[in-house]
Amino acid sequence: MSGYVHVYTGDGKGKTTAALGLTLRAVGAGWKVFIGQFAKGMLYSELAALERFADLIAIRQFGRTRFVDRQPKDADIECAARGLIECRAALTSGDYPLVVLDEANVAAALRLFSVDELVDLIDAKPDHVELVITGRWAHYRVINRADLVTEMREVKHYYRQGVLARTGIEK
Repeated sequence: MSGYVHVYTGDGKGKTTAALGLTLRAVGAGWKVFIGQFAKGMLYSELAALERFADLIAIRQFGRTRFVDRQPKDADIECAARGLIECRAALTSGDYPLVVLDEANVAAALRLFSVDELVDLIDAKPDHVELVITGRWAHYRVINRADLVTEMREVKHYYRQGVLARTGIEK
């Protein structure tokens, strides 16, 4: 079976959620999945849920316990660099038919690593591995390498009315 490159990007809600839905489908088919979350080091409800599938889903966070701002700290860059190494190892290991690079587009846009490094990772993908890359601001080179690109577009969001992230829904 051939594996493809998916990109879920855009300013709308649902990019990580789409990747997790695909993860759930893959696990239902008996696949093992590796999820690397860039620029995330905080606890999210999906982490608690995914722990229940620890035998099939490996999830690693490559961020600190705060949001990365437009001027990342050295520690943010170091976390992302370690993440790229670990994600490349998972991608090429033969252990995971599905690999998710959550928020990798954001990490590249914030210069936690270069677009060249992300493209090199895509190019290292074995033929049989399905690769998913999420996050806003997907670079055109990443989009060009992808086989499937979905752009989530915000039409309306209750965040604009002051509703903060809610446990179980946004976090």
